[in-house]
Amino acid sequence: MASEVDICNLALAHLGDEATVASIEPPEGSAQAEHCARFYPIARDALLEMHPWKFATRRAMLAPQVTAAWNWAYAYAEPAGAVRLLSVLAADAPAQAETQPFEAQATDTGAAIILTNLPSASLLYVSRITDTTKFSPLFVDALGWLLASHLAGPILKGEAGSAMAKDCLRQFMLSMSNAKTSNANQQMVRQEHTAPWIVARG
Repeated sequence: MASEVDICNLALAHLGDEATVASIEPPEGSAQAEHCARFYPIARDALLEMHPWKFATRRAMLAPQVTAAWNWAYAYAEPAGAVRLLSVLAADAPAQAETQPFEAQATDTGAAIILTNLPSASLLYVSRITDTTKFSPLFVDALGWLLASHLAGPILKGEAGSAMAKDCLRQFMLSMSNAKTSNANQQMVRQEHTAPWIVARG
């Protein structure tokens, strides 16, 4: 599985940069390592937010808050590390169930909360995954191109950097499409259920 350093070196290779980095936490001292340390987490989190990746999707019961819920019945704390909220569900509802109405807000102290009329609510969400061993191969490929688009300007500079950034974004879109298709194909096949009374009627 690719490491953070592997993904950074993949991005640099996309730019035609022959340099390789050995560490970005902390940066080893090279300009490439400094740029990778700055842009890698930005590109990673952006890509995680773009799609409900299977490896990053989590479900958790929400913790009730005493915060006033305004025109909603309940307020819950948003789970730490959530980068995209997918659906608010009853505790016993299947993940494929339709989401209940909800609103994401922040308190006056800046705490992220989720407002809903559902008691004992659970949340399906995309989590910030930093362990690269959890990334799918096609996610890694897409991340390499997205990171390269961020690195092109600082490394190549000028018109060359701008042109390369656009080229990398085009390649990213192709790679992203492949990654999304593969991700969708990993969904569990839902079995159609026919009620016994319908079967009895023939």
